[in-house]
Amino acid sequence: MKIVVCVKQVVEVPSYVEFGAGGADVDPAFTSRELNDADTYAVEEALRIRDEVGGEVVVVTAGDEGAVEALRRCVAMGADRAVRVWSDGLSVHDPIAVARSLAAAIRDEAADLVFCGVQSSDAAQQSTGPALASALGVPSVSVATKVDVVSGGSGLTVRREFEGGLAEVVELDGPAVITVQTGLNTPRYGSFKEMMKAKKAQIPVVDPGDAGASRVKVRRMFVPASSGGRDIEMIDGGPAQIAARIVQLVREVG
Repeated sequence: MKIVVCVKQVVEVPSYVEFGAGGADVDPAFTSRELNDADTYAVEEALRIRDEVGGEVVVVTAGDEGAVEALRRCVAMGADRAVRVWSDGLSVHDPIAVARSLAAAIRDEAADLVFCGVQSSDAAQQSTGPALASALGVPSVSVATKVDVVSGGSGLTVRREFEGGLAEVVELDGPAVITVQTGLNTPRYGSFKEMMKAKKAQIPVVDPGDAGASRVKVRRMFVPASSGGRDIEMIDGGPAQIAARIVQLVREVG
């Protein structure tokens, strides 16, 4: 079974940031990059299935040269190959363009299954996975909490979660895109030997062509101004006194 895992290198934003020239992105000097946390679970699930039924795991990302480090971490975890998708017209802030670009590379791989993390920690839109399934013309299963391989690798049974504690079990017998929830498994760490091997791995770059043309442009990124002007009162006393003061304040505010 050939499994493709789509990953993303995200920006870890500290409590204090400054914005770069033009104000459309965070100044790199105030950030560090890391592999998206949810994607580590997607990689681990792909590796687990490969180890169970055999096959190959290929990790793919859409990003500039800086995204290579995220791919190398996946190779260190045990992925067989890595591919980077990029063109000058592609914006990582446009999930639809990213999905189309990833689809262009995944078609060449003829994948039996595609995994994605449920969402990225920076944008949290949960849109790339379903958009990718649409671009590939295959079913989409989101927020998977358990994936079981049918005997012989002929299909999958996927358990997914809903709001309010509800769950659903889906059976798949063909290619699909599955976004996995964090906590699905325990992502492994690469050994020192695997890390050194990953550093030497050749990572080809695929140009998605017109599929990478972004229609979304970030105009401005900023920290919203504080509403301010509010008085803060610390209420002391026993439970009855505190409750009485809260009632009084609510009445005063209206």
